Amino acid sequence: MSTELSADPYADHIGILSSRLEAALAGTSLDGLLIAAGQEHTAFLDDRAYPFIVNPHFNHWVPVRQVPESFVLVRPAHKPVLFFHQPADYWYMSASAPEDEWTSYWDIRIIQNITEVRDQIDPPNLGFIGEDTALAEAWGCREINPESVLNHLHYYRAYKTDYEIDALQVAANTAVRGHLKARDTFFSGGSEFDIQHAYLAATFHREQETPYTSIVAINEHASVLHYQYYDQSTPVDNLSMLIDAGANAQGYAADVTRTYAKRDGLFADLVTTMDEQQQALIKAIPEFSNYTDLHLDMHLRLSQLLVESGLSTMSAPAMVESGVSFYFMPHGLGHLVGLQTHDVGGQQRDVEGILKPPPEQHRALRLTRNIEDDMVFTIEPGLYFIPMLLKQLRASEHNSSINWTMINELIGFGGIRIEDNILMRNGQPHNLTRSAFAEAS
Repeated sequence: MSTELSADPYADHIGILSSRLEAALAGTSLDGLLIAAGQEHTAFLDDRAYPFIVNPHFNHWVPVRQVPESFVLVRPAHKPVLFFHQPADYWYMSASAPEDEWTSYWDIRIIQNITEVRDQIDPPNLGFIGEDTALAEAWGCREINPESVLNHLHYYRAYKTDYEIDALQVAANTAVRGHLKARDTFFSGGSEFDIQHAYLAATFHREQETPYTSIVAINEHASVLHYQYYDQSTPVDNLSMLIDAGANAQGYAADVTRTYAKRDGLFADLVTTMDEQQQALIKAIPEFSNYTDLHLDMHLRLSQLLVESGLSTMSAPAMVESGVSFYFMPHGLGHLVGLQTHDVGGQQRDVEGILKPPPEQHRALRLTRNIEDDMVFTIEPGLYFIPMLLKQLRASEHNSSINWTMINELIGFGGIRIEDNILMRNGQPHNLTRSAFAEAS
């Protein structure tokens, strides 16, 4: 599988970002933006730095991530400037200056100290985007993280350029390699720790390079939505595995989840049915104009699955209306994905930053916007057996409508989540994840 990106889409990408920048600055007194990559932070009373995570606004313009204390200067009608930090240092290796094709669109200036940036800019006419607000104040930048500009940029982050879509597909291809290796390691009797290391090796990622902390959950650990540990011992009886693990390409994230049953039975049947329902929902996306409605339809599908499986005697609509379905799927159906795993702007109604909140019973839903072309979002329905929530359900008026004998049989499996990354083009969904699995097979 290729991991190289064409330079041509990048030229278009820069053009689109420049147009968005000009529109975002219209009506302000700013001539441009100085965007900081960010800086390393050390642990308390230590000299060891936490893993560096680049400012996504910086990464949006340039495909480099491990360059703390670098900056980009972007101004309408000017060639963008990259201040590339390359300190003279014998304790740590400095990053090599980029020489790829994309650099032809940039004025790249090597700096050894960030004070060199201050001498080459006009701060009173610039907005600053970054976390080091004290630095921006000291330099005299006119506005720091201007809300109106950020709202505009965040709103349009939802619409991916061809360059971004290429990167997202490369990330999906990489993640799938890891998922296939993780699956094989699970069925070979590996522990969560073994599976995580197999995944990282297959994707050629260090742990800090993944777009989010991998979830490798065997058995009941899958009932913890963001389970964060990796047991080094293998359970006596490996029943199931839920793995939610991604990959990174040029700073763009793949967010992929799969669930496996070790043997045939009720849980394995539920995994198969959930996969079928997830695919049916993706196929039906053109029937929905808004993502919230898609989320509610998945709750209806999930409720129907619970009824048909004998887990509930309620009607499917009643389960959704009463909130019973929430106890089995307490998270949202999905979110925008891009430079960040949970990409920004998912609840923005417009460029002004007005929000469209999710329904009261579904506060965890991260995406409430209308579904439009060039968006990339996840579809990740779940079915969980979470002891804390089941305890609440058992104490509710709906207690008698639940087959607790079956529930008790399933608690040890934890839960199910199946997640794909979907691109909208010409009103139709294109599954970046499934296409990667198809290519890998």
